[in-house]
Amino acid sequence: MNSSSNKKNDQLISDLNDILGESSVVIDKSEREFYSADVYSKDKVCSAVVRPKNKEFLIKAIPIVSKSGYSIIVRGGGMSYTKGYVPTKEDTIIFDLSLLNKIIEVNEADMYITVEAGVTWKEIYEKLKPTGLRLPFFGTFSGVRATVGGGLSQGALFMGTARYGQAADIVLSMEVLLPDGTLIKTGQSGFKNSKPFYRTYGPDLNGIFIHDGGSLGVKTQATFRLITAPKQTDYLTFVFPDVNSACSSLSLVAKSGAAEEAYVFDPISTKKNLSTLNIKEDLKTLAKVTTNQSSIKKGIIDASNLILSGKKFINKDMFSLHVVCAGRRINSVKDDINLIRDICIKNKGNEIPNSIPKAVRSNPFKPLNGVIGSKGDRWVALNAKVPHSQSQKIIDEADKILERYKDEMERIGVSVSRLFIAIGTHAFSYEPVFHWYDSWLPIHKRIPEKSYITKIKEPKENVDAALLVEKLRREMVELFASLGASSNQIGKTYLYSEMLNPNTLSLLKSIKNYLDPNAQLNPGVIGLN
Repeated sequence: MNSSSNKKNDQLISDLNDILGESSVVIDKSEREFYSADVYSKDKVCSAVVRPKNKEFLIKAIPIVSKSGYSIIVRGGGMSYTKGYVPTKEDTIIFDLSLLNKIIEVNEADMYITVEAGVTWKEIYEKLKPTGLRLPFFGTFSGVRATVGGGLSQGALFMGTARYGQAADIVLSMEVLLPDGTLIKTGQSGFKNSKPFYRTYGPDLNGIFIHDGGSLGVKTQATFRLITAPKQTDYLTFVFPDVNSACSSLSLVAKSGAAEEAYVFDPISTKKNLSTLNIKEDLKTLAKVTTNQSSIKKGIIDASNLILSGKKFINKDMFSLHVVCAGRRINSVKDDINLIRDICIKNKGNEIPNSIPKAVRSNPFKPLNGVIGSKGDRWVALNAKVPHSQSQKIIDEADKILERYKDEMERIGVSVSRLFIAIGTHAFSYEPVFHWYDSWLPIHKRIPEKSYITKIKEPKENVDAALLVEKLRREMVELFASLGASSNQIGKTYLYSEMLNPNTLSLLKSIKNYLDPNAQLNPGVIGLN
C-alpha cells in the first residue's frame, strides 16, 4: 500500500473500532491470513476481519465499509473450496458472522424456525431434537461449523437431500442487508402484519439471494420450514462390481423417493473415509449407535457389528451404495428398504453390513478432522449436477480426462476419488475429489482436533502436484459447462456467468447493479465483477 492507501485503511479501521470496539476488529496478520484463505487456495490478504457481536453492529458497520470504497466479503464457517470468500484485492474487509448465532424463534404451532445467519446446522439440529421436530434437509458433513448463511449462499446439501433436496428447497424467508444499510425481507416476512410462514406470495424474492455467494446482499437471518422428525430409521449398503451398476441403482433409488439419503462411494472414497478410524473413534460411534436404538441390547449388537464389519471395507475393490430410509412407522420404512433392496439386487448389487450410513447418521456432525487426510494429504472437490439421463455421460467424459492424465498423476502423486449423490428425485451429483501431498493452508492447522493433527506431519510444498490439480479442475469445470451441468459452491471456480443465456445474464447484472451499485460485495464471485 502507498501512503494515501495506508491513511485510508487506518481511518477505516479507526471508524470500525469506534463503532464495534477494538475486540471486534481484527488486524493481526496471521488472523487475516487465516480468514482470507479457504480449504483449497489463498490469494490476497484482507485489510481487516470484522466480527460483529450482533446484527445491530453489523448494520452499522457495513455502510461504513461501503462508503470507504473497500470490498466486502462475508464469511460463515469457512468450509468452502472454490475461492468463494478469498479476496482478490487487499482493500477488502471480511465480515465473520459466526457470532450472529441466535436461534430467534422455534414455532412449533406453525412449523418453522427462524435463526441468525451464523447459526450452524448442528446447533439447529440439537435445538430441535427435544421438540421432536427437524429440518427436512438438516445439514452438511461440515455442519458442526458450516452456517446457515454460508449454506444458503453456497448451496448446502447432504443430510435428507435424497428426499428433501437442499437448504435452498426448505427456506421460507430471509433478511438481507445491502451495502447502504438497507434491510430487505423476502417471503411472507416482507409483508406487513405477517409471520414468515410462507415463501411465494407473488414473485419469489428468496431466489435472488440463494446461491449468490454473498454477491447480492449480506444474509442476516433466515426462516426454514420444519417436519416431524421420523421415529423409525433403517439403513442399507450394497456393493457393486462397477460404477455403472452402482450409479444406475443410485438413480433408480432416487427416483423411487424411498430414501432420505442415497450416495455412492468409489473404492478410493471408501478407503479414505475409513482410514482415520481408530479404537477411540469406534468407541464413540458405539456409544452413539447404542443410544440411538430403541432397544439397548439391539443397539449394542448393531454397534458391535458396525465396528467389526466396517473395517473390512478398506481392502475391498468396490463401489458401495449407502442408503438411509426413515418414516413414521416401522412397516413403511421396511417397505422402502425392501423396494431399494429389490432395485439393487436387480442391478448386480450384493448386500453387506450397513456400517457406513449407520455411522454417519449416529453422529451426523463430527469434528472436522477430515479437512486434512490421515497421512497429511490435502484434497479439493468439484461437483456437477445433471439429470439422471446424463449420469453415465458425465462419468464417461470425466473418466476420459482422468485417463489422459493418468501417467502424470501417478508420477507426481495426484489421485482422485469420486462421490455420487442423489438430490431429490430429479438430480444426480457427480463429485470428483483430488488428493495430493502439499504444504498446508491455515485452515488445515486450526480446524482439526489437536489429538488428530498433532500426529500428522505437514508435507513439503509440492508445486508440480498443485499445478496439476488446478489443471485437472479447470478441465473438469469446462466439461461440466459443456454438458449444461449445475454446480453448488460456485465461488470463483465454475463458469456460471460465462454460460448464462445473454438475456438472463443481462437481468442478473441489472439486479446486481441495483442492489450493489458499486460492485463491492464479493467481487468476482459467480462471475460478477
